[in-house]
Amino acid sequence: MFDKLDFLQDKYDDLSQKVADPEIINDQTQWQKYIKELSEIEPIVNKYKEYKEAKEGIEEAKSILEESNDEEFREMAKMELHELGDNIEVIQEELKILLIPKDPNDEKNVIVEIRGGAGGDEAGLFAGDLFRMYTRYAERNRWKVEMMSLSETGVGGVKEVIFMIKGKGVYSRLKYESGVHRVQRIPSTESGGRIHTSTATVAVLPEVDDVEIDVNPNDVRVDVFRSSGNGGQSVNTTDSAVRLTHMPTGIVISCQDEKSQLKNKEKAFKVLKARLYDKMLAEQNAEIAEERKSQVGTGDRSERIRTYNFPQGRVTDHRITLTLYKLDQFLDGDIDEILDALITTDQAEKLKKVV
Repeated sequence: MFDKLDFLQDKYDDLSQKVADPEIINDQTQWQKYIKELSEIEPIVNKYKEYKEAKEGIEEAKSILEESNDEEFREMAKMELHELGDNIEVIQEELKILLIPKDPNDEKNVIVEIRGGAGGDEAGLFAGDLFRMYTRYAERNRWKVEMMSLSETGVGGVKEVIFMIKGKGVYSRLKYESGVHRVQRIPSTESGGRIHTSTATVAVLPEVDDVEIDVNPNDVRVDVFRSSGNGGQSVNTTDSAVRLTHMPTGIVISCQDEKSQLKNKEKAFKVLKARLYDKMLAEQNAEIAEERKSQVGTGDRSERIRTYNFPQGRVTDHRITLTLYKLDQFLDGDIDEILDALITTDQAEKLKKVV
């Protein structure tokens, strides 16, 4: 661990000189790259300096105890030794956490896809509940929600909804939501009072920059058609909706939320890039099976991650066996308690590897 910290200290010193170099300052692209690297390792370097200062303090206190006959000095040295000893253990733990490899996507916006699964109309209604839950969570964090595509069922549920959430660190929080969500409740149409089990799938994809994934326009077939659903002027009368088909993978994206065909096309390409990037990451993760086991939040889409039980008013996350008896608040966007627990578990697993 300390070899890595020494390396980062040297790298920090080197970068500090580079960002002050007038030639590099004139090359804004290069300068921005170095500034970003510097800001990423600065918290680790500062914490390491704190560690080394505490270590020096301990050595000085030990030296006083060994060499001084002044009882007052010795008592002060003993107190400082005790205090610094506790402090250095805390700093070491903080350094270990700072050294955990960061997910490069953590600061990105996300594209969320929710689809009704098994359970017919009830699955669509539950998908609608999840959509509301995430939009309420976004409101709590003052993040912006941008609709991309919505396909409703005849009973007020959601067949499929795709939307973007924009804000600082959105992916770092919501990446743990991908998977199968299960609901257990008595549908309003059930006269016998029997509990039904239905599911909905959630996919959380980081927004992808153009430099990260390149889509060949020749690989994409673009079809336009008339929007369906409720609408005002021009919604059902012009070919504003767009459907993209990525021929190499068979991925199909439809977008009809905007009145402008150009805007729908732009949104559809964002979703396509995110899907292709997600596919690429999934293939990489499949190759590194051991790495995948340590990821509590980016597992298989088919993995059942959570159960929402209405009769008992509870929500259970199966990955960390955590149950909360506050289902109403949870569905109203109060989901931080489970997200915090997932993040802590994920960090603990990764910490084992760092240590």
